[in-house]
Amino acid sequence: MAERAQAGARDVLLVAAVAVAVVLGAAILTSLLPEEVQRFLFHQPVAIAILVVGTGLVLWRVAIHRPPEP
Repeated sequence: MAERAQAGARDVLLVAAVAVAVVLGAAILTSLLPEEVQRFLFHQPVAIAILVVGTGLVLWRVAIHRPPEP
């Protein structure tokens, strides 16, 4: 059986840097939106809806993923 390589420090730092870049990019893009749109995004559960949908998609993908044949 093939063994998976463990994630190294470089991999972890790369994922962390991408996550920080995405959050900063979202903050910058949000600041460029009109005030009415900003108010809607900040006062409605938009982030919660995105997290729920994203979690559902990840769980669905994991559920239908088949392991490789031996």
